[in-house]
Amino acid sequence: MSFELSPEHEQFRRTVRDFAQKEIAPHAAQWDREHHFPTDVVHKMGELGLFGLTAPEEYGGAGLSGEDGGFTSLCLAIEEIGRVDQSMGITLEAAVGLGINPILTYGTDEQKETWLPDLVAGTKLAGFGLTEPGAGSDAGATKTKAELVDGEWVVNGAKQFITNSGSDITSVVTVTARTGTSTSTTTGKDKAEISTIMVPSGTPGFTAEKAYDKLGWHASDTHPLSFDDARVPEDHLLGERGRGYAQFLAILDDGRVAISALAVGCIQACLDLSLQYAGERTTFGVPIGRKQGVAFQIADLETMLHASRLLTYRAAAMKDSMEAGGSGAASMKAFKQAAAVAKLYTTESAVTATRIATQVFGGYGFMEEYPVARFYRDAKVLEIGEGTSEVQRMLIARGLGLPVE
Repeated sequence: MSFELSPEHEQFRRTVRDFAQKEIAPHAAQWDREHHFPTDVVHKMGELGLFGLTAPEEYGGAGLSGEDGGFTSLCLAIEEIGRVDQSMGITLEAAVGLGINPILTYGTDEQKETWLPDLVAGTKLAGFGLTEPGAGSDAGATKTKAELVDGEWVVNGAKQFITNSGSDITSVVTVTARTGTSTSTTTGKDKAEISTIMVPSGTPGFTAEKAYDKLGWHASDTHPLSFDDARVPEDHLLGERGRGYAQFLAILDDGRVAISALAVGCIQACLDLSLQYAGERTTFGVPIGRKQGVAFQIADLETMLHASRLLTYRAAAMKDSMEAGGSGAASMKAFKQAAAVAKLYTTESAVTATRIATQVFGGYGFMEEYPVARFYRDAKVLEIGEGTSEVQRMLIARGLGLPVE
């Protein structure tokens, strides 16, 4: 299997890079300062086709398949957007991976026809409500409940840290909820039956609470959600009842590779900024790039970038390959391992890269007028979202046959 980028992929990268430089880069610092979510730019991203790369043409998408390298194209778009602004990068990543993908993968024809055209066009956004105050990495401990009453799901509970969930253009949030109990076939014990249910924005009892005051990702829309007897029709169940846990685990595998692409964009930005500054800033009469203390750290950035990019696009190519030729158990297991490895290495490297870039800039790196400060703040959450570094290490260890808890 080759994961070298095709000429078409490289041309697509240049197209997205040009868009990001013209439409996002000049405004990213201001959006960050003002905690402003730029709906107009989301619409422009939609017009460029970024939300519909992997969606079928019947819903307005590009219809790129695994054979076309559709998932790789999505990762390229996320990387290039994230290279200038991590907030807009995560907006794209979550909109497709957590908003569109669950509906596209598990939805009925009617659900797809209802929700996907606007989501694919970028005129609307969707969120995915998984994390709760007491159920983050341990998502099986979900406490949100949904009871079927007279043909309606009555949802009660709370979610937190949900991206794209409370913007002016959010149309629906898919939430995981306990819909009953079932008996384990292995232990014989009762366990929570978790399902996924689509709750449209504006549903009485569904509230997107005040946006978080976050360390980073200031231009990203992130809210806690509350559900107080929020009622939706029975047909808003997404996929099979009781299969919610398996569904979101599969969704997160793809998301981990997409987050890796966002981390690659961060590392690339740190390298670009450090190289430029090291050639311009002088000390003791020469550019600081002539000093080994600086030059060697930038060499480390280059090394981390290459390793991170290779891990990310290898995993993306595996995903495309599975879609193109079928997904046997062996290839799925290999992809899950590759996704965890990529997510762990790239996100931890991104955090290190921002620390190095800030050090290269010295005191200026601590000033908000320089973008390295924004990337420094934005990077940390990459190690947390869509599976913490600790979860990735656990998954990797289990993939090696170690029964780690």
